[in-house]
Amino acid sequence: MAEDDQSRSVDETPISPVERRNSLEKHLQTRPDPKDLKDRHILLDTNAAPSLQSAAQELERQRATDSLKKGLGRRPEREELIERNILPDSTAAPALQGQQRELEKHMRANSLEQKIQQRPKPGELIKEGILVEEDDPTRQ
Repeated sequence: MAEDDQSRSVDETPISPVERRNSLEKHLQTRPDPKDLKDRHILLDTNAAPSLQSAAQELERQRATDSLKKGLGRRPEREELIERNILPDSTAAPALQGQQRELEKHMRANSLEQKIQQRPKPGELIKEGILVEEDDPTRQ
């Protein structure tokens, strides 16, 4: 256990000025160029003086905020979007709306099937004078 503590202790030997200079030169050689830092949004990509950069950044943020507020002000109301069939007229949770549409589709199909089964036969329509015998679809 005592050996582990000794192996984990911090090396406090002084670094010679030559080693320090070599280490600094090594780190400066691997330093990323300003274009790379601007691409990664670490440095600001601006020509403004450093004292004005924060003000320019705040103005840009304010311009974006104003643009968003203007766009949201022109946004149509929910009722208008429902009338234009852009939004579904549903109060169900968004996760359930797909299942609700499927259910409505099956209910319409069942209703149509039921109405087709209850439809009068061509013979009945001919008896009631709604269909003429020449237009009888069962005759060939």
